[in-house]
Amino acid sequence: MVTLPKAARKPQIADAVFTVNENWEITSFNKAAEHLFDLKATNILGKNCHDIFGNDKRFEELFSSLCPSISAGKMVSDFNLVIENPSRGDLNPVLASAVPIPNEKGVPSGAIVIFKDASSVSMCNRRIVDSIADGVFTVDRNWKITSFNTAAENITGWTRNNAIGKFCGDVFYSSICGKNCAIAQSLYSGKHVSNCSITIADIKGNRIPISICASPLTDHEGNIIGGVETFRDLSAITMLQKKLSKSYTFDEIISKSASMQRIFNILPEISRSPSNVLILGESGTGKELVARAIFHASTRNEKPFVVVNCGALPDTLLESELFGYKAGAFTDAKQDRQGRFAAAEKGTLFLDEIGDIPHSLQVKLLRVLQNKIYEPLGSNTPVKADVRIITATNRDLQDLVNQGLFREDLFYRLNVVKIQLPPLRKRMEDVPLLIDHFIKQFSAQQGKDIVGISNAALNILMRYDYPGNIRELENIIEYSFILCEGGFIQPQHLPDPFAASSGQAKKGMQEEKFQKGAQTLEDIEKMAIYMCLERNKWKRMATCRELGISKDTLRRKIDRFKLKNSLEQELSELSDPSSRNFKGENAASA
Repeated sequence: MVTLPKAARKPQIADAVFTVNENWEITSFNKAAEHLFDLKATNILGKNCHDIFGNDKRFEELFSSLCPSISAGKMVSDFNLVIENPSRGDLNPVLASAVPIPNEKGVPSGAIVIFKDASSVSMCNRRIVDSIADGVFTVDRNWKITSFNTAAENITGWTRNNAIGKFCGDVFYSSICGKNCAIAQSLYSGKHVSNCSITIADIKGNRIPISICASPLTDHEGNIIGGVETFRDLSAITMLQKKLSKSYTFDEIISKSASMQRIFNILPEISRSPSNVLILGESGTGKELVARAIFHASTRNEKPFVVVNCGALPDTLLESELFGYKAGAFTDAKQDRQGRFAAAEKGTLFLDEIGDIPHSLQVKLLRVLQNKIYEPLGSNTPVKADVRIITATNRDLQDLVNQGLFREDLFYRLNVVKIQLPPLRKRMEDVPLLIDHFIKQFSAQQGKDIVGISNAALNILMRYDYPGNIRELENIIEYSFILCEGGFIQPQHLPDPFAASSGQAKKGMQEEKFQKGAQTLEDIEKMAIYMCLERNKWKRMATCRELGISKDTLRRKIDRFKLKNSLEQELSELSDPSSRNFKGENAASA
């Protein structure tokens, strides 16, 4: 029989343990505690533990819970804590517990404080968490980061050692830091927060779009002790959206509709031509944008582009504004003044609201178009004009000709090339693209970190027919920027009547469409089925349940209306460049 030395038979305690008396003086301090706290027992025995640990903020929350409990004779167990050793620079996750020591009368006269090493459990958990592609981090109730996985390091550029112990706001600089913080909402409500899209800054200050989920962390008694957040990098998806959107732009015009794609296809040829252009469309459809796009793509793009709104000027001033005047032509005309034709020499003159010019001025404009000369007001000397004319109106010029309000010969001179812009209600597939464009535009102008619009808000806007067209949609998004603090625009951020309850908004908009006769019953059925498919992410059984129809009926309706999942089609086209032909009909209807 081998007898072990006495020292070897002494039980080795792996947990860090120290004891205090009724005056909170340290009465014992084991080797594991010396190693954990980097302190020598001989230096602290007999000293008050508050003098040793009280000035260290790492233990502030621990002792704020520990002291009252011990004084009341209650045990504190499994208090999560991360302890940093100053000299070694390592971090040690521990579970702290405290057991009161009663005297012979049962009154607490001290306590045993135990710090159980959780590194083995943490190492196992870390290996699991590090294998996840999404970023994961945890915080305590003071918002300090207590864990940080490998994916979080890769996405943010922060190392685990540099991030742990810092406030999460100092690491992420998120667009919702503060009252809208997802992990804060999770901690305060005790509920899971999911799929919140925001942006954060990496260690170099670059903004990164991410999608986050947050949940509270609780101890075995259900007390919230911190929070965990997972986040997914959306940079690749955002880049894909940008690549797709490039296919739907011409200069500053944005559209994916078939009608606008056909216009995009002919705009380069129109731009290179010297012919006059007439742009027709309702107010707010972007007639001036099309005129500027033609100018920018023309050979005159280095010369002036001059805009005149014929409907905004009185008849008595419009002639002098267009052709200029000589000194003495009328009262107060003390010196010569050139008109817009002279200002646009060798460039392009855009005459907006051409249908509003008076009949007397139509004759002079016709002479400029036919002979390329004009006479300033008060002058008999002809002036040559080398100007390309682009006109636009929201009125029916052919009807004005029939009524004798617009000269027929002038109409044919202007109507060499005609572009008819469709209203927004006939190109509803462009609404998400336009919303995304306006969000980026207002984010840059106002410095707000709003990254998109929620599905609920988008569904509401997709059911409106926009009598004010694109300009009205732009005003709606600008209004939403006033109320939205950051992240995604929600239904409550929309102006009235969109911010009304979902049921009232749907009912009101459908009634308005019936009253205006904007759609046939077949159109309404087609839109209803398409929007239901979109809401259910093209899951057919869920769509059938919502619509109350069979799967065979839904399949027949999809085939009949030729409904397609636009996102899948766009991804397919992006992965196979040979299938994209934006000059063809197939791409135009994508």
